[in-house]
Amino acid sequence: MPDNDAENNSADSQSAGNGDATERDGKKPTLIRYLPLIVIALVAAVGAFTLRDYLSFETLRDNREALIAFRDDHYLLTVVVFIVAYVVIVGFSLPGGTIATLTGGFLFGTVFGVMFNVTGATIGAMLIFTAARFGLGEQLKQRLDASEGMVRKVKRGLDENQWSMLFFIRLVPAVPFFVANLIPAFLAVPLYRFAISTFLGIIPGALIFTSVGAGLGAVFARGESPDLGIIFEPHILLPLLGLCALSLLPVLIKAVTGRKELLK
Repeated sequence: MPDNDAENNSADSQSAGNGDATERDGKKPTLIRYLPLIVIALVAAVGAFTLRDYLSFETLRDNREALIAFRDDHYLLTVVVFIVAYVVIVGFSLPGGTIATLTGGFLFGTVFGVMFNVTGATIGAMLIFTAARFGLGEQLKQRLDASEGMVRKVKRGLDENQWSMLFFIRLVPAVPFFVANLIPAFLAVPLYRFAISTFLGIIPGALIFTSVGAGLGAVFARGESPDLGIIFEPHILLPLLGLCALSLLPVLIKAVTGRKELLK
């Protein structure tokens, strides 16, 4: 009997040890999964307080001659540094995204500025999208898939119209850029769809602000500040809203077609 008790105690101890190990192993993947989001949140919080005064229109204005001189002497290096800086700003949700877009237009002109701005913004958006999906996307997807009622219907509708919804949230000026990066991640949108819709969907807005940046030389000469509210001017806003409506057209057609089939 004592031998049996010893064996049982040993088995219990081993089982408890295995349980502790399993618990530790379960915690470790969770920490690893959340680590990218934690790093992004910390960098974003620090950047919001420390970089706001540096990533500003005044900084661009005061350093414009040095930037132009560096660009003229090291054009390719300037392009690489600019795109990397844009990726970091977007990827870590730092302040200064609009200033970065203006700078792209100021340094490289409208055409090349749009190319570099859109490239940097898309890569940065993919980074934060990947971090959010890695940390929370799968869990939220499983919960949404297991839900019932209205939540399940909304999730199914989004799944069936992903392209339209992705372009819609990119084209609507009222949707913050970082929000448009997180929503698709939480809905488990495939990375390639997110990348394509981001690259194409941000071109109209990037074109507007980059063209404003391309004209900053004259603005600086007059001692003025750029009019960033131009995107809400009727001649700019109405075409953007038209694109938004166009992006939702497949959803409307599918809804009407589905209703007709139900009525047959």
